[in-house]
Amino acid sequence: MRILWRENKPLSFAEIREELEHATQWSPSTIKTLVARLRDKNIISTSSNYVNLYTPNITQAQYIQAQEKSFIGKLFGGSAKKLVASLWQSGQLGDDDIDELRALLKKGGDEK
Repeated sequence: MRILWRENKPLSFAEIREELEHATQWSPSTIKTLVARLRDKNIISTSSNYVNLYTPNITQAQYIQAQEKSFIGKLFGGSAKKLVASLWQSGQLGDDDIDELRALLKKGGDEK
């Protein structure tokens, strides 16, 4: 998806494959399966001239939001509060992080 978002134009499978082979060492069949699954889930579209060209159906921001929701749902029962508590308890949140979160929450409350 990053390749499609970055290029911001329809790309052929060969263009996608070439970049992913170098970046990931994945086989062409693995890449083909990935592209097919993204197409089947309607995350990308295929148009055909002489070759299939692939374009994203969602923005990067929409994808990130969906992944965040899925992650929080799977690991924390849909509770962002439990996610933050877990990060705090494991020492992943420092004082600066907590101050930033407080500022964000205060700012969000001011906008309502």
